[in-house]
Amino acid sequence: MGVDLRQVLAGILTLTMFVMLGHMIKRDHFDSVQEKFPGGTRDVTKVAKTMHGHPKKGDAPWKNDAQELKQCWNKPEFADEGQQPKGYVTFSLTDGPEYHVSQIADAVVVARYLGASLVVPDIRGKKLGDKWSFQDIYDIEKFIGSLDGVVRVVKELPSEISPRKLSAVKVPNRVTEDYISEHVEKIYKRSGSIRLATYFPSVNMKKGQSSGDDSVACLAMFGTLELQPEISEVIESMIERLKTLSRKSNGQFIAVDLRIEMLEENGCQGGEATGSKGCYSAQEVALFLRKIGFNKDATIYLTQPRWDNSLDDLKDLFPKTYTKESIMPADKKAKFLNAESSEYEKVIDFYVCSQSDIFVPAISGLFYSNVAGKRIALGKNQIIVPATIRESTASATNFISSYISKKNHLAYSCFC
Repeated sequence: MGVDLRQVLAGILTLTMFVMLGHMIKRDHFDSVQEKFPGGTRDVTKVAKTMHGHPKKGDAPWKNDAQELKQCWNKPEFADEGQQPKGYVTFSLTDGPEYHVSQIADAVVVARYLGASLVVPDIRGKKLGDKWSFQDIYDIEKFIGSLDGVVRVVKELPSEISPRKLSAVKVPNRVTEDYISEHVEKIYKRSGSIRLATYFPSVNMKKGQSSGDDSVACLAMFGTLELQPEISEVIESMIERLKTLSRKSNGQFIAVDLRIEMLEENGCQGGEATGSKGCYSAQEVALFLRKIGFNKDATIYLTQPRWDNSLDDLKDLFPKTYTKESIMPADKKAKFLNAESSEYEKVIDFYVCSQSDIFVPAISGLFYSNVAGKRIALGKNQIIVPATIRESTASATNFISSYISKKNHLAYSCFC
């Protein structure tokens, strides 16, 4: 029997049509997603045009972190063994955990250089009267023990010394021995004890500046502060909850530092960004994450404590977006979430962002810089900095924090 070429051609065309139809069904369309754009309307057509390169499920840029690094500093010892310090250095921890890390380091460096006793600090919030004991947030015994043989630490000033009579001294963050010698030592010798305050001329945590004794600064920044058990348990329970919600991404989740109050202060609310910025809105972060390959199954933790309508843009693209109020254990909310002060919330955010699989700082500043330092110490290198992407897709590797890609964070002086 002869072969009918017309039948063969018809069969090939039919098969081709089925293959094309199969590809269309498999393609992860953007039709179900509604995106707010400037002007207040939800326009699916605009989204399709903007996001026509939407990545398929499974293409998200999740990566395994590097191994946890080891400390490459030796614990310093007293220069003059057996010599008892005569004066005291007091100070307070202020403005949240991202500042605490630096304030501790400066106080330890100053006390060691002066040969003074370091008094365990109290903790103060921005509002007048917001005050906590060190042990309300941190493990006081761990703190004292970690500095044993480095500086003498006492829990409080002797009763004969009035805190009101102490000489106040300001020092720049990452204070150097030269600065202490020139600006602090004379005051200390004259008054016998001082009250220290750190100011921050820059939030830059890049290598290059030196405290004069890197081992002391490294120990103080990365080896002294440990949360008290109750707060640690709350954080661990929240992280476990996020991992459970992230089953479709192998238990991995993204932490985004995005706080409405901070965005409003920096003018980052709404609108697509043009040029480089120091902060990004929920809409801008959502589009950025989509364009570098994350799909709708990605779980996102926001540092914003409670839901705000301006976050709906992010939740439209990433339905698994959560704030503290939705994942914190119910019996802990009264103390850690509904309290008048936000100090506990800041601490929780700092440590969740430090331990997330990916960290995205929507706001530049010291929170980003010191979370980066803690992540470097833990070997968690996935820090992706947002940017305005004009193309439909882009590689996540192009947006890795320069702290990581260039290894220029001061943490790389402490860990190797």
